[in-house]
Amino acid sequence: MRNQNRTDLIILASDKDVEFALSGLFSRSESLGIRHVGLDIFVHPYHDSGCYKKSGEFLKPYQNHYDHALVVFDREGCGYEDCNREKIEETVEKDLSVSGWNDRARVIVIDPEVEMWIWSDSPHVENALGWNGQNPSLKHWLVSQHYLSEGQIKPTRPKESLEAALRKVRKPRSPSIYKQIAEKVSLNKCVDSSFIKLKETLQSWFPVNDACS
Repeated sequence: MRNQNRTDLIILASDKDVEFALSGLFSRSESLGIRHVGLDIFVHPYHDSGCYKKSGEFLKPYQNHYDHALVVFDREGCGYEDCNREKIEETVEKDLSVSGWNDRARVIVIDPEVEMWIWSDSPHVENALGWNGQNPSLKHWLVSQHYLSEGQIKPTRPKESLEAALRKVRKPRSPSIYKQIAEKVSLNKCVDSSFIKLKETLQSWFPVNDACS
């Protein structure tokens, strides 16, 4: 049962792009398969490496104020790129447990980076990136520039591809793009393992039929 004296969730994000993407996702509780969640999002001043090394330290003062904690950062940039996503998550989750969160905290490491969640074959991606009505289409341009292979949905280098697409149409890069996409694209199409872990974690913590919602 939820502790009525605590807020549902605190999230530690690695940067504004992750923060805005999560803000967009949490505006769609029904699509996530969860009840409405009260939350606060903080950005670690040392970004991905700070989330890896100091999440326990950062979140320790908040453990009595929130029911659950999430840490979300990119594998690329955390300083331990030679480790796989699961190993990095396990290491940080142990740190959070030792700091007092026990089993109330989870870590989501996006491999290689948050842009992996952004890419989709949805027309909302083209609109958000300023490619609506462009010729060639965004997908065909990505293939022609070797950012995307035929049959692929997501580029192998998602961040570089996004930045190149924005430069092509002279659209400034902004965290608001991530929020705009997260608010609109189908969440059922994302089969990224880190995103699936996020959804399953949230559904276990905040089920729709929670009597305390």
